[in-house]
Amino acid sequence: MRPLASLALCCALLIAACDRGEKKPVILATTTSTQDSGLLDALVPEFEKASGYRIKVVAVGTGEALRMGERGDADVLLVHAPKSEEEFMRQGFGGERKAAMHNDFVLLGPAADPAGANGSAIAGAFARIASGKARFVSRADGSGTHQKELALWAEAGVKPGGGWYVEAGQGMGECLRIASEKDAYILADRGTWLALQHTLALAALVEGDPKLSNPYHVITVNARKHPRVNSQGAQAFVDFITGATAQGIIREFGRSKYGQPLFVPDALTP
Repeated sequence: MRPLASLALCCALLIAACDRGEKKPVILATTTSTQDSGLLDALVPEFEKASGYRIKVVAVGTGEALRMGERGDADVLLVHAPKSEEEFMRQGFGGERKAAMHNDFVLLGPAADPAGANGSAIAGAFARIASGKARFVSRADGSGTHQKELALWAEAGVKPGGGWYVEAGQGMGECLRIASEKDAYILADRGTWLALQHTLALAALVEGDPKLSNPYHVITVNARKHPRVNSQGAQAFVDFITGATAQGIIREFGRSKYGQPLFVPDALTP
């Protein structure tokens, strides 16, 4: 009986270990803004505690995050370029897409505002910057912020280029530091700006324009296209970030430190 009991115990332990092993990490491809703002530092531990999944965060521009999804190199995406996201879904790369949160973009620049952008609507401000050849730092990385910037240049009737237009090819936090060092203008998401503003010699010059809205969506990668993705883990993350706990964290994140939240939750109605 004793050997049989020992064998049964070993089998039970092996089964339990296998069960634990089934929860492979969830790969989240997301934007640098969610990382640079500190929001992920608040969300990820809560997700891991609630779900039992470990999460691997890859913070890149939205364009690269979507390409990771196309290749099946990520399980779930948290991104902010609606037109590109819609194309991603049309091509069948996404399984489910849900609104998660939003904030807005802000045009930042030197407090002296040499281009006279302050007080203008955003398209007019971009036109003034180009007309005066005032230095402007672009993400130039295919990110959601970069896509928004290019749309604003187009609306202003400007094709940016030349010595005044700095194509940094970096994430949001690093681009803000470059703009600060160069006394340049830059388009930034409000969350990253508020998180880093105390380290930067920049001022908010244009904000509140409806054209500066910045929505974020969570998207699962289509397991029918990429059978090896962690579809259960991806769905667990979608359920978490659109659920009451995460939406509550998003609603309050930054309020005590900055006097206002960095993001607004979109998944739950009041």
